[in-house]
Amino acid sequence: MFEDQLTIPIIVAAAALDSINPCVFGVLIFLLTFLMAVFKSPRRMLLGGLVYASAVYITYFLLGLGILYLTVGVGLARFVYWTAAIIAILAGLLEIKDYFWYGRWFTLEMIPGASVRIKRYTEMIRSLDRRSPWLSYAMAAFLGFFVPMVELPCTGAPYFAILALIARGAYDKAVPYLLLYNFVFVVPLFFIIGLVYVGKSGESLEAWRKDHRRLMRLLTGIFLIVLGGYMISVISAV
Repeated sequence: MFEDQLTIPIIVAAAALDSINPCVFGVLIFLLTFLMAVFKSPRRMLLGGLVYASAVYITYFLLGLGILYLTVGVGLARFVYWTAAIIAILAGLLEIKDYFWYGRWFTLEMIPGASVRIKRYTEMIRSLDRRSPWLSYAMAAFLGFFVPMVELPCTGAPYFAILALIARGAYDKAVPYLLLYNFVFVVPLFFIIGLVYVGKSGESLEAWRKDHRRLMRLLTGIFLIVLGGYMISVISAV
């Protein structure tokens, strides 16, 4: 029965909407703009961006696998399922709120102080690059680990819901599902990196992000409410 509940379209839709998040796009555009200014080479910017996006993929995958292991291992799958469903609905309401009143009152955003630390770590790329290009790439990889952690309050609701679905009845397929989810999640990152590589300016991408961030929030919010409601209806029928 669970195979009908956890379908590939649900995973793909959740990952796609999770990826088109103002938080995710904002950090990546900032990083790419900085890398282009420091490296002064599209090829080196491309490599640095790919290192960052690959580190994001690995971090999200290992984080999801760890949460699943702990959830199933201690027998909390049902509790986590209900918690994830409620969080999805509440997060969805907040996302929709930001469509009408962006950033007002309580909103889903990075951990407080995270943006300052991201800028500080990004600035370190400049000094490290003077010592060795490989050190600057290593810092890009570190950012790919650090940023997903501090972005979780902003981006984690869809992922948490999918993890709860997997833990509820498809743990034997956890690895393929997580690989798929995180692949879809990073595809827009690679797309943006490609745009910068072929000459799209970071300023124009940032302007596009600001123009569409309300719509991103709205689409994510609607999906989260539908997904949370679906999860509750499924478990209530069991």
